[in-house]
Amino acid sequence: MNIKKGDIVELQIEKYAFEGKGIAKVSKNGLLGLNEVNGSEKNYVVFVQGSYPGDIVKARLLKIKNSYAEALAINIISHSKDRVKASCKFFGTCGGCKQQDLNYGSQFQYKQKQVEEIFNKLGGFNNFLVEPIIPSQNVFHYRNKMEFSFSDKKWLTKEEISKEVSLKKDFALGLHIPRIYDKVLDIDECFLQSETSNKILNLTRSFFKKQNTPVYSTKTHIGFLRNLVIRQSFYTNDLMINLVTSEENDKLLNEYSDKIRKEIPEITTVINNVNKKLAAVAIGDYEKVIYGSGFIYDAIGKFKFRISANSFFQTNTLQAEKLYQTALDYAELTGSEIVYDLYSGAGTIAIYVSDKAKQVYAFESVESAIEDAHVNAELNIISNVKFFNADLYKSFLPIADENKIPKPDVIIVDPPRSGMHPTTVNDVLTLSPERIIYVSCNPATQVRDIKLMTEAGYKLLKIRPVDMFPHTFHIENVALLVK
Repeated sequence: MNIKKGDIVELQIEKYAFEGKGIAKVSKNGLLGLNEVNGSEKNYVVFVQGSYPGDIVKARLLKIKNSYAEALAINIISHSKDRVKASCKFFGTCGGCKQQDLNYGSQFQYKQKQVEEIFNKLGGFNNFLVEPIIPSQNVFHYRNKMEFSFSDKKWLTKEEISKEVSLKKDFALGLHIPRIYDKVLDIDECFLQSETSNKILNLTRSFFKKQNTPVYSTKTHIGFLRNLVIRQSFYTNDLMINLVTSEENDKLLNEYSDKIRKEIPEITTVINNVNKKLAAVAIGDYEKVIYGSGFIYDAIGKFKFRISANSFFQTNTLQAEKLYQTALDYAELTGSEIVYDLYSGAGTIAIYVSDKAKQVYAFESVESAIEDAHVNAELNIISNVKFFNADLYKSFLPIADENKIPKPDVIIVDPPRSGMHPTTVNDVLTLSPERIIYVSCNPATQVRDIKLMTEAGYKLLKIRPVDMFPHTFHIENVALLVK
């Protein structure tokens, strides 16, 4: 008997894997439906999407390899004690939250275990301290930014299909269906953003539908509406609407701005990003300020930051402070150190650690982010941080030499999900700081880079995960290495 893709098998879920999949361990004979031979051990792994430890499920096999298989849970025979009822009616269809049906206490405990296993198994690290994960202060309504897409191809839910009525499918405002780039789930409520933001979402949909405003098509590249981006401050009353369109239409957007501000007077600025490119990104070739200053302000700790429509800013403001404070604690600054901040973005980490350091030198490849960083340093009256434009896929050492920057005592790195470029790792090792603090949103690439550092004479002392994104499998992690 041979198992094949599409077969349905019954599995007991024992563990939880990175990226939110349950793990069933079986003997391959057992999976094949054959008799056990000499009580053969469980050595064949099945990764089951949509399952949690303690579940017994029927699952459809999606991929079969020699040492593992991948499957999708299609029926839960027996529920894990950690399961809860998801709050959102779109859960399971929308791709925003993957584990809203798992109680939050279990979510962050599993995330801690995942990070530990990555460092133990992938990295081969054992003798280091794993500090307790910092759970999110807010489990819902924690995001300060949400990005929604307009689409002329509306995804119909099972409920809508079951009503057997004719539904218009040429206008949707919401989130993309996972792995389907051209269809959007039309949502009226998201539990990750504030109630005010949900109101903006629905009023925006209503206004443009009444105006019969055409939606941009990714197939024909014709149409006006592309994205709605909402940014809301946690520490101020600032609230931004950024409407991304394919062209200008001042008359329509002024009408929209007047109408929505009348309904929601808390809105402090309205911006129009005009994106004439074919790429489906919520960033324009240029922007026009329809109302207000074009900026909002927020804070991390005691520091204030100006945020433009396209600025990078940590989306969970309250957790960002805990993440940065962990990095600062690991740095153990006394006020006499030279600090380098690599991948510095809008300067948030550099500014956050500045009053504990003698001098901070920040390196970033995106010029607009450096412009934001200069503004933020001025805003906080900080004079001991300097920002440099550096391509961190190439060596930044020539820039340091050219500007006669002294060698660092501490280097803080916070790269994208892909991790550090090998050239940048080599640059860090060449500079040979006493301490390296590595902040990461992807523990797998973090471990890859840390292995290179430990092979060159550094020791991993400790790590601490920080949960920035409840109900998703994403996790931030801070690591400390010493020479």
